[in-house]
Amino acid sequence: MSPDALPLAGRTALVTGAAKRVGSAIAEALHGAGADVVIHYGSSAEAARALAGRLEQRRAGSTALVAADLRCREQRERVIPEATAAFDGLDLLVNNASSFRPTAVGAIGEADWDDLIASNLKAPLFLSQDAVPWLRRRGGLIVNLLDVYARRPLRGYPLYCAAKAGLQMLTYALARELGPEIRVNGVAPGPVLRPDDMEAAVWDRAILEHIPLQREGQPQDVAACVLYLATGGSYVNGQVIAVDGGRYLGF
Repeated sequence: MSPDALPLAGRTALVTGAAKRVGSAIAEALHGAGADVVIHYGSSAEAARALAGRLEQRRAGSTALVAADLRCREQRERVIPEATAAFDGLDLLVNNASSFRPTAVGAIGEADWDDLIASNLKAPLFLSQDAVPWLRRRGGLIVNLLDVYARRPLRGYPLYCAAKAGLQMLTYALARELGPEIRVNGVAPGPVLRPDDMEAAVWDRAILEHIPLQREGQPQDVAACVLYLATGGSYVNGQVIAVDGGRYLGF
């Protein structure tokens, strides 16, 4: 296979929340482009091992697993050291891990704050900060997974929306702080994989009524955007790319 077919050969990517759904698709896409992939997971150990097994069948010695609850400081602080030790460095950090659940105004508690802010904003900040020395050595990239609701709120999810809005501004701020050695961008998916707690009829109606393309997205759509930023978007910095079928236009 020609070098052009593996543009990320010799590079290392850490994907948080990589065991399932969009994170898994991102890990597979980066690995398919030649990257060694560090698969972070929280509670989904079985899925993470299965993903690593699939990738190892394609290219032996190309994956590593890191388990950590990113809401816990002691566990989070192990992630970058373990990830960089696996392949002696780091080129790409994808902050994908996220908590998503409704919070009714009037019933929001400290536990809700600690969960949603920690997973969606605090962890990406501190992981990025820990990764900076490594990424600077290699002209690295940070990609934060955002949401179309970071700009226009989803009813019933005020705390989640606020956390993602914070991560969007953090994306802009880090891009300014960390250049020229490190690029920082965001990818904002629209409806991609129906949440487990949402009825199919509600999901379908929301898609048909508000999305010009009138269909849901696939994890591979998001992964393709991350792959573009990692391989072809060398002059893209401080941007948030919506992968939403036009959802933002249909609010």
